[in-house]
Amino acid sequence: MKLPGDCVVAYVLKRSHRRSIGFSISSQGLCVSAPHWVLFADIEQALRGKAGWVLRKLAEQRNRDTSASVTTVFWGHGSQVPYLGRSFTVCLDARNHLGHCPERAELHLAITATATAEQVRDAVHHWLKHQARLLFAKRCEHFAALLGVQPKHMSLSSAKTRWGSASSNGSIRLNWRLIHLAPHLIDYVIAHELAHLREMNHSPAFWSLVRSVVPELDAARKELKNHLSICTEH
Repeated sequence: MKLPGDCVVAYVLKRSHRRSIGFSISSQGLCVSAPHWVLFADIEQALRGKAGWVLRKLAEQRNRDTSASVTTVFWGHGSQVPYLGRSFTVCLDARNHLGHCPERAELHLAITATATAEQVRDAVHHWLKHQARLLFAKRCEHFAALLGVQPKHMSLSSAKTRWGSASSNGSIRLNWRLIHLAPHLIDYVIAHELAHLREMNHSPAFWSLVRSVVPELDAARKELKNHLSICTEH
């Protein structure tokens, strides 16, 4: 359909038993879900009312898709992998022990230079996940004390579009790929999810709670959006 500003947007319409009209944006474009009884004219009117949101979200999705398509990770000796906001170089040498050399920004893997790309990737991911568990547990303990909460369980996730989640049963899940990001962004996500154990919403009270332990949360939220494509990479 044609939206204000002479923008023509195609969309997929799905009829369901839902009670209201819903909109979602993905790599496939715009999808509109509507009850069986809603007239087509009403759907188009609702779309025009959401034109600003639709165009903005489509642009954001295009940027993410472009970023993902141009970012190709080479897995082998000399690979560059982001870790805590910096990049380190993967070094393959079967004679050495596995270890991180922060002073040289290197990760040494005790595998031969003839290892397949999948073997190198799996070894790097294994090391990154191990580091993520150690760091996330430490930061969870730190922020839980500040927020006055006691998470029952912390686990790693491989979600494609979420950095973290919290459950009403007291458990939180953190995307292991957060380990790619700078420490202050990791802290924000962890504080955010732990705050949900007190406020299971995004009310003003929730944001006030997060801000009490992460004063720069607005900047962190903005910066984090630029890293969303990491969820689907590596």
